Amino acid sequence: MEKNLKQEKANIIKIVLFGPESTGKTTLSNQLARYYHTVWVPEFARDYLQNKWNNERKTCEAKDLIPIAIGQMKLENQLAKKADKILICDTDLLETKVYSEEYYGGFVDPKLDKAANKNTYDLYLLTYIDTPWEADDLRDRPALRLEMFNAFEKALKTHNRPYILLKGDKETRLKKAVEAIDKIIRKKEGLYSYSESLTTDNDMHFLHHLSDDGNMNY
Repeated sequence: MEKNLKQEKANIIKIVLFGPESTGKTTLSNQLARYYHTVWVPEFARDYLQNKWNNERKTCEAKDLIPIAIGQMKLENQLAKKADKILICDTDLLETKVYSEEYYGGFVDPKLDKAANKNTYDLYLLTYIDTPWEADDLRDRPALRLEMFNAFEKALKTHNRPYILLKGDKETRLKKAVEAIDKIIRKKEGLYSYSESLTTDNDMHFLHHLSDDGNMNY
């Protein structure tokens, strides 16, 4: 497997927001990070593809998927070291694999396929399409939301990933997600906590550099 696609080991709980575009994943990632006083991993593809559109007026191409996957794993591995017992991931490589299959006629780069199959998470939060569609420069399948949702759920079942389905408003989704995550927490012991590892006043200043979205500023 490509080294840059490898998930580094970390004694923390990893939760993935998973599902089609415009289904509230980023909003819930932010909510969960704040609730659990931890950090969350943003979707690398958003900035990558927005820059591509701004500079080239081009949308995602098959050749972009490996750079996107590498960027995503780099973010995840970096932020896992800053997490307090739980890391919230706005996406993962399995989601990138689903997009590859759906947009490029079933094609998946073997390196991406291997990494997506091997990397593991404690729970996937599958977000349903009962949220309003919000158009932007990158979103492009408002008429195929159900088809895309079905593809994401099929991937979770095919790869035997633990998941729950989230529907309803923001408060309902957050409550159900917290209940599921708390069950996992109760079964885990000795989880790594970044803030608890800080022992000096000099170290503690890092905790005051959390941005408004719940992540560290670098």
